[in-house]
Order: sequence, then C-alpha cells, then structure tokens
Amino acid sequence: MIYAFLATGFEEVEAIAPIDVLRRAGLSAKTVSITDQLTVTGAHGIDVVADSMFADNDYTDADLLFLPGGMPGAANLNAHQELCQVILDHHAAGKALSAICAAPMVFGNLGLAQGKRMTCYPGFEQYLIGANYTADLIEHDGLMFTGKGPAAALPLGYMLVEHFCGKEVADQLRQGMMFS
Repeated sequence: MIYAFLATGFEEVEAIAPIDVLRRAGLSAKTVSITDQLTVTGAHGIDVVADSMFADNDYTDADLLFLPGGMPGAANLNAHQELCQVILDHHAAGKALSAICAAPMVFGNLGLAQGKRMTCYPGFEQYLIGANYTADLIEHDGLMFTGKGPAAALPLGYMLVEHFCGKEVADQLRQGMMFS
C-alpha cells in the first residue's frame, strides 16, 4: 500500500500526477487527509477529496509514504507530529519514502537525509540536513526518492513504478502516456 498525504496548500500536480501513475501501474495508492476533513484545498485552490482521514489508517502495511510539496502544504506536513512519527517508524522498518518540491524538508528535519543523495525545490536544500543535494529533477538513493518540483511529478511517478514493478512496466507507462 502507498499512502500519499495531503495537507492544506499542497501542490496539486505533485500529488495527483504520481498517484495517477502509480495506480495506472496497478499499485494501491491511497490519499490521506491530515486536516480535519476529507476535502483538502491545494495551493492553487483546487479541492481534492482524500480517500481517508489520517487517523483511519494503520500504516504498518505501507510500502511507501509519499509527501507532495507546495507551500504551505509541505510546512503543514512538517508540523504534523503524528505523521512525523509514522515516517520515523516507516523508515526504521526499512521501507521506501518519497517527497517532492519543498516536502523533502520533512525528511531532513527528521534526520533522515543524512548522507543521502536528494533533490528538492531550490531554496529548500537548507533543510536537507546532512544530505548530498544534487539539484537534479529526480533523485534516488536506496529507499529515498525525491523530486525537484512540479515538472518532476511524472518522472518521479515513473521512477517509483520502476522501483516497485520493474523497468518494463515503467517504460510501458511512459510510452502509453506519451512521455518521451
């Protein structure tokens, strides 16, 4: 199971595009509101109805935790103490983490960036404490997958599909979605 966390002010394309790609690959991806309601408003005023509320899930079945960026969305994710604990527990269990744009700062602030090759939106690299910041569009180091910003949404989705389903499935999706 893949959980994608939505906070008020999330970057819509960074949340929806990777989830779409993951679901096209046949992976179970569930959106989770960390607000007090299922409908979460993105950074550009687009309302998205999440699949579930934060408290309604047992995250021990998670294969991947995904954090979309955007501001103040990433800051709201960073401030959610229960989510931060779920991320720490997930990391301790040796499972995959992914974040895009400003959201990798959550991993940095939790001490999970140390020694990892990571990317993020320019200006947020200061929060990737101990990371090897690459400034690449997408980055992968072990079980840590990061993207630079909105343009990285589809490439990050394909990279995650490749991790979970293999290169052939990811390539078929790229071709079918006219991504060259």
